[in-house]
Amino acid sequence: MGAATTSTRRRRAVPWLMLGLWIAVLAIASPFASKLGDVQRDRAVDYLPASADSTQVAKVQDRLPGGETTEMVVVYHRDGGLTGADRATAARQIEEIAGAHTLTDRPEGVPSRDGTTLMYPVASNEPGTDEEARDALVNDVREVARGGDGLSVEVGGEGALATDASEVYNSLDGPLLYTTVAVVALLLIIIYRSPFLWLVPLVVAGIADFLSMGVAYGLNQWFGTSVSGQSSGIMTILVFGAGTDYALLLVARYREELRRIERPYDAMVSALRGCGPAVLASSGTVAAGLLCLLAADLNSSRGMGPLGTVGVLCALFAMLTLLPALLVLLGRRVFWPLVPRYGSEPKARRSLFSAMGSSAGRRPLTVLASGAVLLGALALGTLNLPGNLKQEDSFTSTPDAVAAMQTLGEAFPEQGTQPIAVITPTDRADATLAAVRDTGGVESAERGRSGDGWTEIAVMAASPPQSDGETRTIEELRDRLDGSYVGGPSAEQLDLKDTNARDRLIVIPIVLLSVLLILVALLRSLVAPLLLVAAVVAVWGASLGIGGLVFEPLFGFEGTDPGLPLLSFVFLVALGVDYGIFLMHRMREESLGGAEPAAAALTALRTTGGVIASAGLVLAATFGVLTNMPLVPLVELGFVIAVGVLLDTFLVRTYLVTSASVALGRKVWWPGPLSKAPPAHVPPKEPERVTASAH
Repeated sequence: MGAATTSTRRRRAVPWLMLGLWIAVLAIASPFASKLGDVQRDRAVDYLPASADSTQVAKVQDRLPGGETTEMVVVYHRDGGLTGADRATAARQIEEIAGAHTLTDRPEGVPSRDGTTLMYPVASNEPGTDEEARDALVNDVREVARGGDGLSVEVGGEGALATDASEVYNSLDGPLLYTTVAVVALLLIIIYRSPFLWLVPLVVAGIADFLSMGVAYGLNQWFGTSVSGQSSGIMTILVFGAGTDYALLLVARYREELRRIERPYDAMVSALRGCGPAVLASSGTVAAGLLCLLAADLNSSRGMGPLGTVGVLCALFAMLTLLPALLVLLGRRVFWPLVPRYGSEPKARRSLFSAMGSSAGRRPLTVLASGAVLLGALALGTLNLPGNLKQEDSFTSTPDAVAAMQTLGEAFPEQGTQPIAVITPTDRADATLAAVRDTGGVESAERGRSGDGWTEIAVMAASPPQSDGETRTIEELRDRLDGSYVGGPSAEQLDLKDTNARDRLIVIPIVLLSVLLILVALLRSLVAPLLLVAAVVAVWGASLGIGGLVFEPLFGFEGTDPGLPLLSFVFLVALGVDYGIFLMHRMREESLGGAEPAAAALTALRTTGGVIASAGLVLAATFGVLTNMPLVPLVELGFVIAVGVLLDTFLVRTYLVTSASVALGRKVWWPGPLSKAPPAHVPPKEPERVTASAH
C-alpha cells in the first residue's frame, strides 16, 4: 500500500515540478530575451569576413575622427532633361542639408552627359557607428531632398542602402514569427485532427523560442557571438521547425503507449524511453553540423552556427521536458475527439508508405537507379544559377536607395558612382595617393580624413559599381598597395564572394566528417552512414539545381547569394540526416529483433513513414516562410531548404534509402555484427534406436 501511494504521489508531483522549473527558467531568461533586438547588427561589417581587407577598412573608419562616415548620393532626374529650375531646386536643397548637418566636404553636383541626371555625393561623420543616428541622418536628407512635377529625387549610396536594409531586417521579426506560428498551427490541426492538441506543442515551441532569445543574448554578451537579422530569423525557424518535429515523434509514440498503458504518466515514461534516444541522437547531429559553421571565416556564417544550435537545443529541452509534463497534466482528453482508449486497437488501414515500400522492395535496383538519375538530372540545374548577387539586387522590392543606384547606372553607364575606400598609414599617405592615381581603372582619388595613424583616400573607379572593370581595379589596388587596405561597398561584396568560396572548402568536409562519425557511432555500421550521407548530398545538389531552374526565369532574381551553397548544405545535411536516423534506427531495431533485412527496411518505412512525412512537411513549411520575406538571400535559402526537405522526405527516405537497404541486405550494417548471417539452425540428431537382441 505504501509503495503504491508513493508511486501515485510521484505521478502527480513530477509534472507540476517540471512546470514550476520552467516558470523559474522563463523568469530568469525574460530580462535577457527582450534585449536580443538591441544587440542585433546588420551593417556590412557585421557580415564581412573577419580577415578581409574590407573588414579592416571598416574597423579603422570607426576610429577616424567622427567615426564611420555615412556616404550618400542625392540623385536628381528628369526624363526629358533637367531644367534650370530643377538645378536651382537641387542647389537649394543641398545647401539646406549642408546647413543642417556636419558634412565632410561641400557637395558638388556631377551632371550626366545626357543632361537628365545630377548627382550630389553627400558624406557626414555625425552618426559615427550609431545605426539609429545614421538612419536619422538619411531620413532627414530624404525629408529635404524632394521632387515633384516630373522631377524625381532619390537618395542612394552606402549609407542609404544600409538604412533601407536595416529597416527591412527590423521588420522581419514580427511577420516571420507570426507567419511561422500560423503555418505550424495549420499543419498541426490537419495532422492531429483535434481542436486542442495542436495548441500544446505550438505553445511549447513559442516558449522555447523565447528561451532561445535569452540564451542567444547571453552568448553575445559573454562570448561576443554576432547576432544579425538573418541568424536570429533562422534561429526562430529552427525552434519551430525542429521543435515541432520532435513533438510529432513524441506525441505519436505517446498515443501508442496510451493504448497499452492505463496511466498517462506511465505511458509518457514509456514513450520517452522509446523515442527519446532517437530524438536526442538526431538533435545532437543537427547541433554538431551547425557548430561546424564556427570554422567559417565569414562573420554571418560563423554567428549562425551557435544561434542555430541554441535554437535546436532549446527546442529539444522544451519538447522532452515541458511538453511531456503538459500532456500528462491534460490527460487523454487532450486528444479529443480521437481519444486513445486504454486497451483499444487503432483502425487498420493500408498506409501510403506501405505501398511505397512495397514498390521499392519489389524492384530495389530499378528504383534506386531511377532515383539517382532523377537527382543527377536536377543537379544539372546548378549550371543555370545566376551569378553573384549584387548589393542593390538583394531586395525583392525596390527601396529608394536601390532606385537611386539604378538611375545612376543608366545616367553614368561608364563611370563609378560609389567610392572605393583606401586606408593607408598616414606617413605613407602621399606615396599611396600617387600610386592610387597611377592605377589603371581609377577615375579620381582624393585624400580624406586622418587620425590614429591612418589616412582615408576616397577613390572613384572609371567602371560602374560591381562590374568586372571595377573588380579588376580593386584587385589591382590591393596588389599594388602593400600595408594599405582597400574597402568600400564593392570591395565588401568581392570579399563576401571570395570568403564564401574559401569557407565551402573548409566547412563542408568538416560537416561531412563530423556527421559521418556520429552516424557510425549510432548505427554501429560504416555502410549505412555512408548511404545516408550520400543521400543528403544528392538532395543538396538537386535542390540547388531546382533553384537554378527557377531563380531567374520564375522569380526574376538577378543573382545568387554567395552564402547559399554553404548554408543550404549545412542545413540540408544536418536536417536530412536527422530523418535518416529515425528510419535507420527503427530498421536496426527490427534487425536486432530477428527480422530479415528486406522485411526490416519495409517495416521501418511503414512504421515511421507517416511521422517522418508529417515532420518533413512542417519543417519544409517553416523554412518556406522565408520565401515570403523581402530579402533575396532569405528567399533563396528558404526555397532551397524547403525543396530539399520535401525531396528528402518523399523521394530519398521513402524510395532510395529503402530500396538501397533492401538491395544491400545485411551488407548495409557492415562491418557490425548485424552484417553477419545468423548461424543456420541445425535440428538436434535423434538418438539411435537400440533394439534388443533375439537371444
